[in-house]
Amino acid sequence: MLARNLISNTCAKAIEFLKQIVSSPDFVARHRQHKKDFTRQRKLPFHVLIVFLINFVHGSYQDELDKFFKTICRFDVAKRVVSKAALAKARMKIKFEAFVELNLNMVQYFEKYFKPRTWSGLRLLAIDGSTTRLPMETAIAQHFGVWNGRQGEPSPVARVSQLFDVLNKITVDAIIKPKCIGERELAAQHILNVMPNDLILLDRGYPAWWLFKTILSMNANFCARVSCTKWKAVRKFFRSGLPEKIIDLPVHATSVAQCKHMGLDTAPLKLRLLRIENEGNVAVLITSLTDAKQYPINLFNELYHCRWPIEEDYKTMKCRMELENFSGKSALSVYQDFHAKVFAKNLVWMMAFSVQNCLDEDTSFKQYRYQINFTQAFSKSKGVMALLFHDTVRRIRSLIADLQYIFQRTVEPVRPGRKYPRNHKAKPRRYFIQYKPIG
Repeated sequence: MLARNLISNTCAKAIEFLKQIVSSPDFVARHRQHKKDFTRQRKLPFHVLIVFLINFVHGSYQDELDKFFKTICRFDVAKRVVSKAALAKARMKIKFEAFVELNLNMVQYFEKYFKPRTWSGLRLLAIDGSTTRLPMETAIAQHFGVWNGRQGEPSPVARVSQLFDVLNKITVDAIIKPKCIGERELAAQHILNVMPNDLILLDRGYPAWWLFKTILSMNANFCARVSCTKWKAVRKFFRSGLPEKIIDLPVHATSVAQCKHMGLDTAPLKLRLLRIENEGNVAVLITSLTDAKQYPINLFNELYHCRWPIEEDYKTMKCRMELENFSGKSALSVYQDFHAKVFAKNLVWMMAFSVQNCLDEDTSFKQYRYQINFTQAFSKSKGVMALLFHDTVRRIRSLIADLQYIFQRTVEPVRPGRKYPRNHKAKPRRYFIQYKPIG
């Protein structure tokens, strides 16, 4: 009971910290579109609008508004407090960067007070991107562009990218941009949030000399899978059959202009190539961790596969949180919905993090490791999210304790080695503004 109270108290303090930021005049001034916005006393002020948008909005405006105010006002029956027209006008007055700043503050709070997991003393981050379809609305199509997909009619498409803490399942930084902007360009923006002693995992679509140099310029390290035909030094190593090799990688001609633009020097990089064999398949990794005694080669097969949680996180966002179920018809609403969902996802996981640590200790003697059912955690948090930013400190502690008790009671065993073939013929789910779900 004592441990449970300590966990809920830590989370309650984090919520209070975020509430103070949302309510601060400086935060409101930074993230409203005009000086006159949110200056009058309205039924949908700045801080209430922020909380509404992070409350997993999936249904129609009016339905979500009625349920939101029923929750925070504790009505027995839903009442019409705010109209959908008022919401549509109010959300155009708020910048999406409000959610970006909130997420940054929450990540910093988590790093300081929650004792996050590390790998050999390094914060283990992964960068990966994906694409997401957007509503076929004129304003959205003009901003993001229209693209042909593998199935169905052409539609607006955005590129999303994450800097993800794979051991703690926290999105450190997230970006959504038009699809015409490449993954490496978005990765370079993520690197501005990298700290010394961070280790970044990259898939084989990312290796570029200028990107490696950018990471090293931040005093961080990287480990990336690289194509066996990528560079001459890699091809030579692959044919040699050696398990590992230290190389001096010269700048590639395609990176010279980018390095000049970013102010990076072009001296050769001292890097380490590693051959990883798994079930008859050979992969080549390239890393800045050149100390073979401190980081022996047998660590790297498992290390690279530590990036898998970022793939699972995209599945969570697309399938569980319905990332493509956007609530508005403007480009601004797309940015707001995306960053609000990233923040809400992190907030739920922050509340679940300590519970998962306790669960690992309590089930260490069992055959399988157990983990929280994250889908159920999201489901149980909807509605409660609104109360967390509306109730008193004492009530918040009680709400978090009740949530965490549900998290602890809804767990699934992790059975290693299970694999399922991907069904590339499955039709992607479509969401339509005109047909919003009930409930």
